[in-house]
Amino acid sequence: MLKTDVVIVGAGAVGCAIARELSKYHVDVVVVDKRDDVGGDASKSNSGIICSGYDAYPDTLESKLIVAANPMFDKLAAELEFPFIRCGALLPAFTDEQYEKLPSIKETAFKNHVYDIEYLSREQILAIEPELNPEVKGGLLIPRESIIDPFVYVQALAENAYENGVKFLLNTEVLDIKTEDGQIKSVETSAGTIECNRVVNAAALHCDDIAAMVGKADFHVEARRGQIYILDKNTSCKVNHIVFPIPTKVTKGKLMTPTTHGNMLVGPTAEDLDNKEDRSTTAEGLESIYEDVRRMIPNVNVRDSITQYSGLRPNRKPEGLHVDVYEDLPGFVNLSGVRSTGVSVSPAMAKYVVEKMKEMGWEMNLKEDFNPIRKGIPCFREMSNEEREAIIKENPLYGTIVCRCETVTEGEIVAAINRPLGARTVDAVKRRVRAGMGRCQGGFCGPKVLEILARELNVPTGEINKNLNGSYMVVGKNK
Repeated sequence: MLKTDVVIVGAGAVGCAIARELSKYHVDVVVVDKRDDVGGDASKSNSGIICSGYDAYPDTLESKLIVAANPMFDKLAAELEFPFIRCGALLPAFTDEQYEKLPSIKETAFKNHVYDIEYLSREQILAIEPELNPEVKGGLLIPRESIIDPFVYVQALAENAYENGVKFLLNTEVLDIKTEDGQIKSVETSAGTIECNRVVNAAALHCDDIAAMVGKADFHVEARRGQIYILDKNTSCKVNHIVFPIPTKVTKGKLMTPTTHGNMLVGPTAEDLDNKEDRSTTAEGLESIYEDVRRMIPNVNVRDSITQYSGLRPNRKPEGLHVDVYEDLPGFVNLSGVRSTGVSVSPAMAKYVVEKMKEMGWEMNLKEDFNPIRKGIPCFREMSNEEREAIIKENPLYGTIVCRCETVTEGEIVAAINRPLGARTVDAVKRRVRAGMGRCQGGFCGPKVLEILARELNVPTGEINKNLNGSYMVVGKNK
């Protein structure tokens, strides 16, 4: 039986941000997630946008956390070394009806204290984003909208929390939470019992299932599927900013955005599902993306797609982002309604949750030796020739290119496997150093990555998974 102070259920952006924040205190913390890797469900399949909060519902907890979190990312990116770019966003209007909505959008932004939003004329907006439909009448510039590598961000939070004492149990499903006389006693998992007196429910898509274990599920969660195209870095049509359509009540709509690595993302859809595991893409969904986005950007070329994927956002009914605590169960913090803004709110959410814990009387004493710094894996692709020569001299494995599409070396892959909370699957390597993220999608480098994983983990290649347990890459010999 493992014993700890706090169990965090869910290793997505919010769960890992809370873990890192708690690692600043003299508190024993265990993060539990049923997935094979940190990143959760929604956090590792979103569009990589850090929101400014310009279009959030004013005076809600969500709007306050988004606006508070946005300026935190500059310092976090410097401390944790993850890709983050303040590229800004455009909201172009192509019809009179859309143009007439711009003042109300700006008014909402001001209510949310996003004061740097600006009107742009037709000429101004086309000058900075020439691929827009020339029928554009004008639009809004939202400078604080930014892009991030969500994979590396969550890994960085988790690695830094781990280095500061947090334990992680992956491939571990929460089966039940035991209480007695209004107190948390333990968390029952597929890996055994964890004795604790505090639980933070950051399970996102399955937060209603976790809340039901302690009788606090006065809501339910539906999966909202978002399908997305990833376009090749050399696609014939690129944008410099995030390009949003005029938003609706359901979604920000289908957009086009650059990524921190030079690809273009196009999408997503917003489809409510009963199935929380359906991550399939559909011809109809992908076609709807193309039809909608080309109205804004006529030359968008989805034939340059190197892959498509879908993510599931946790859509709470009733709606709204909640951080709930209970007088009759003071050891339970219940997070729900963390939808597509989960990555965006995560650093502010972490601080907010810790303050809630203090208000509940949880003893929280700061450490004197918390280390906020996490060093990233040196990226060969971004080095100068002089830097490449130096790192190859230091580590000859950096002289072997494994992934040609993304120029990823054996040295980077080995580092991804052997660092704290290192990669144990082919997809985990891909998320850390991008081997397999390029045009061939692992067709060339996949077997070599498999071989390196088996060698470094000292297991047969037949035991290496693509992602979840049982998704074996090799199932037998044919000779």
